[in-house]
Amino acid sequence: MASKAAARATGARFLELFRAAGAVEIAPDILQPAEALLDLYGEDIRARAYVTADPLRGELMLRPDFTVPVVQEHMANGAEPARYCYLGEVFRKQEHRGAARVAEYQQVGFEVFDRADPEAADAEVFARIAEALAALNLVATIGDIGILRAAVAGLDTIAERKAALSRHIWRPQRFHKLMARYAGLVPAPEARGAVLAGAREGAPWIGLRSPQEMEARIARLARDAAAAPIAAEDVARLDALFALRCAAGEAPARLRALGLPAIEGAVARLERRLEALAARGVDLGALGFEASHGRTTMEYYDGFVFTLSAADPALPPVASGGRYDALTRVLGGGREIPAVGGVIRPGLVADLEGQA
Repeated sequence: MASKAAARATGARFLELFRAAGAVEIAPDILQPAEALLDLYGEDIRARAYVTADPLRGELMLRPDFTVPVVQEHMANGAEPARYCYLGEVFRKQEHRGAARVAEYQQVGFEVFDRADPEAADAEVFARIAEALAALNLVATIGDIGILRAAVAGLDTIAERKAALSRHIWRPQRFHKLMARYAGLVPAPEARGAVLAGAREGAPWIGLRSPQEMEARIARLARDAAAAPIAAEDVARLDALFALRCAAGEAPARLRALGLPAIEGAVARLERRLEALAARGVDLGALGFEASHGRTTMEYYDGFVFTLSAADPALPPVASGGRYDALTRVLGGGREIPAVGGVIRPGLVADLEGQA
């Protein structure tokens, strides 16, 4: 495993490349306020964050990534367009200890805030990182959470079901269990049927929710029970979408062949992104596309996602990133700006370079 000094020296090399591309270096605090941030990360990161308490500042967390604090800083003080870079430690609890799964490691990253041409910004972030790592012959894979969200939004079902499925896109097992229930392939829980049949009448209210909140919840369950099942054809199309893997250049045609009109806008954005990647010299034939790529990473990604990985599947991605437009809206109090970024693990790069 690379020493901290070697990881930082490798990271400094990439940091200089990002500075040369016009990025301003930013250094968010290692201790971040926990209450606001934990809700912005996915379940995986929330479960792995190091959280502590300060008598004056309240609940705090050791920085699990840079993107959220960088967005906070930009939305509070930044002009646009803007490019940022950073280098420093992040902290995440790990189930598997060892060289590939350390709890404290370096990240070096590059973020672009620019509303002029989002697809060109996607291509810039990916291409700069891929070019910096070209000597390692990594496997590059891209996806697009926006395509999945558009497919869910286009389902012929009630709004509550679409909202629940959209929330669980990042939890594949939960998502597909919900789809099976909404399609009538598995029954609803027995307890839910009893509640809707009136078994609650005369029973005391127990718990922290008010009677009004519980009645509203029961009303939503009743609407769900009364809704028609999602058509088997729609379930099959979504299953085919989530399973799609191909060369990136083939992706638009393969996606359109699925017969999902709701994703057309997202597919058109993918086409523009691929054109921008090709213009930057990226070989689309060697670039993989997976429709489900990114489903188990940060929940704030809402569009383009990517990873560059070594041949050893036991290693974490050497680099990863994506688009997070909605995060800027959440942290900007209603203001927003299209934003995309990516990070490299310089310690892992140092290890791989040492093996070459």
